Order: sequence, then structure tokens, then C-alpha cells
Amino acid sequence: MDVMTAILTRRSEHYLTEPAPSAQEFAELLAVAAAAPDHGQLQPWRWVLVDGAERQSLGACFAEEASAERMADAAAKPLRAPLLASLIFQPRLPHKVPEWEQLAAASLVNHGMMLLLHARGYGSIWRTGKNTDSPRVRQLLGVRPEERLLGWLYIGSPAGDRAAAARAPRDVTTKVTALRTPLHRLDHAESAALSV
Repeated sequence: MDVMTAILTRRSEHYLTEPAPSAQEFAELLAVAAAAPDHGQLQPWRWVLVDGAERQSLGACFAEEASAERMADAAAKPLRAPLLASLIFQPRLPHKVPEWEQLAAASLVNHGMMLLLHARGYGSIWRTGKNTDSPRVRQLLGVRPEERLLGWLYIGSPAGDRAAAARAPRDVTTKVTALRTPLHRLDHAESAALSV
């Protein structure tokens, strides 16, 4: 699948089933996704993969944070996909590359991973929420105090008719705003005056 097709046909998949990529396949895809723009080549991220019965442990943490009437729903959330890839932001501070730019690099790796998964026939959806700040969840995943849990990439195979529907290219319309005034170009005298 070429890049243009991957970008235009990727969709967030709400219904995911087996199979999901193995940890080895995920690592192979991550090595490619990590080629995303990353000023300073800091790789300010790490991933914690949650699958199998570990999803129930994560669900138990979600349930502990939920109201009594929402506990069952919260516990079932991690079971929506066979693999949850937890993205943890590790800012390298202090550093000349600002934190926002490091966060952008982590976000780009995540998007690249979604495109690579799609190109391999897998589906994914990015999920966040209040559980990213949960002390119980952070402890379970080993998130250190200086790190931020950004969310989870739910990964699996698109289920049923949704898989075929997701392949249709989307209609993309982009708004481009032109500058209302021409750029002011400094002549040599103006440039010299500014540099004094």
C-alpha cells in the first residue's frame, strides 16, 4: 500500500478482534515509525504492550477509578482490542529541544505506527481519557513521575463489514488561508538599522 492510500483509507476502528501483531512485529513496525521527525533524535517515548490477561488487570484499574454504576463498563474497556500499546512520553529535560517539540515527535511516531498497522491490514484506534492520570494505572504500567502516559493505541484486526468499509478513500477538504497583506521585505538599509 502506498503512503497516499494509507493516509486516505486509514480509519479509527472501534471493533477489533484477533489477530493483533506480536510483540516482535510491533517492535519491527516501531523501528520504522521511529523514522518520524524527531529533532535531536531524542526518541522521547517508550511503549508498554498490554495483551492477554494483562488487559483485565488494566480494566480493574479503570474500574477502581469509575463510579459504582460505571465500574463494569470501565473494566471492559481494555477488552475492546487484543493488544493495547501504551504510549509513555519521556521528555528529555533540560534540553535545547523544547518539551513541546519532543511531545510532537512522540505524537508523530504514534501516527506513523497507525499508518504502518493499517498498511499491514491491522486496525487501530487512539484512546485517551482520565485514566492516563490514574495513580493505579501509572503504577501498573511502571510510569515514572517524570513521564506522562499519553494514552493507548488499541490494535487488532478490523471486524466484519467495517473492514471493507474502512478501505474506501475519504473525501479530504483542506482550508488554506492566504495572507491578507503581502510580506514586508526589508531592503538593505532597513536590515542594517534593525541589526544595530
